[in-house]
Amino acid sequence: MYDVVIIGGGPAGYAAALYAHNYGLNTALVEKDEVGGTCLLRGCIPAKAWLQSAEVFTTVAKAAEFGVQSSEPTFDWGTALARKQKIVEGLVKGLSGLLKQRKVDVINGFGRLDGPNRVIVNDGEQVLETKNVIVATGSVPRTIPGYDFDGVRIVSSDHALDWKARPQRVAIIGAGAIGCEFASLLADLGSEVTLLELMDQIVPGADAKAARELQKHLKRRGVKIHTGASVAAPTISESGVTVPFGEASTEVDVVLVAVGRAPVTDGIGIETTGVQVDRGYLVADLTTMQTSQPGIYAVGDLLAATPQLAHAGFAEGIAAVTHIATGEAAGPDYRAIPLVVYTHPEMAEVGLTEATAIEQGYEVETHSHSFLGVGRAQIIGQNQGMVKLVVQKDGPILGASVVGPQAGELIHELMYIVGWEALPEEAAAFIHAHPTLSEAVGETLLTSTGRSLH
Repeated sequence: MYDVVIIGGGPAGYAAALYAHNYGLNTALVEKDEVGGTCLLRGCIPAKAWLQSAEVFTTVAKAAEFGVQSSEPTFDWGTALARKQKIVEGLVKGLSGLLKQRKVDVINGFGRLDGPNRVIVNDGEQVLETKNVIVATGSVPRTIPGYDFDGVRIVSSDHALDWKARPQRVAIIGAGAIGCEFASLLADLGSEVTLLELMDQIVPGADAKAARELQKHLKRRGVKIHTGASVAAPTISESGVTVPFGEASTEVDVVLVAVGRAPVTDGIGIETTGVQVDRGYLVADLTTMQTSQPGIYAVGDLLAATPQLAHAGFAEGIAAVTHIATGEAAGPDYRAIPLVVYTHPEMAEVGLTEATAIEQGYEVETHSHSFLGVGRAQIIGQNQGMVKLVVQKDGPILGASVVGPQAGELIHELMYIVGWEALPEEAAAFIHAHPTLSEAVGETLLTSTGRSLH
């Protein structure tokens, strides 16, 4: 009898398995693939490895601006692909070793619930009795009518991460984080990229000003962006794929569909448990991660009404284990979970956007500062972008957006500010080192007090 059996070895699942060690829980982790899940195997890690290769390529291409003379660089796609795979394999090996060290029983196979206290592996090959189950089966790429994945002409992000060569012409349907990251990567490496988004801005749901700033820089690097664009069924021929949108169309070599991810809940025995389901997602108490069935928890991408982010999954796995072991409610503060889009330049957000704050009834002020005059940004040759704050009138800082170099790192200072509900004058009292990129944050904080410096 296990204390907890976890179905799914992605970030949420393996975080729960690792954290269970802290309470001495007898734990099994059932995973049909390698441990690591989408993020490690087919998402965050391999995508960012590709983006880093593209960043190095563009840096070398502009080396003469820094006084470094070299021949025109070329990009070896095969070497970059092998490097990506080596990083992934190294992290998988390290994670597997850590799970073994923590005495987690890792069981390779397809796990299915059989009531609230049993997990069947591979249709009866093994039956695991357990006091608690954590469901962490994750998500898979969605598609749209007419765009069934074939892995060649119509692909998902899973396929794109393992392209054997750079496609010359690419249409990306969906300008969320995944679509924008691939657009940035491919444009930097010389592909012709068309980015199509149904909504009226890229990165739907993001702050409108931040989204416009990112769109401006992607367009400058050659990405053709069409928002408010509804696509029709494609025509596939020997010469490529024609994608109709609105009154126009574009012919490309490959279409990357990046319209979001669907929860993996079919076939895992949810119907045997009485757990509440909402359009395929599992419903849980977000303070404990427990579902409507006591002893069954849900974490990660299959959760209803939560962000599909690996780091949110980490926090949810920790919360589920904490509740199992102690009965305490330790769910994450979703209000202060950062979102990062690893484009060039990066975009990051935390807390409420201006539009969302107004929708929730706040009277707000907004303050922003450009990277244009930030010394460190000029030194590294990346002085594009801005910092924006959303502040409750006569109240705390509610949210923040950063578009610019290292936005994914800078957002964490603002995460604490939002999470601790700091007042502008409290946050602005702290001094930022000069010259650093973080001075853009400091300058914006000073501006939010009504007393700007530069």
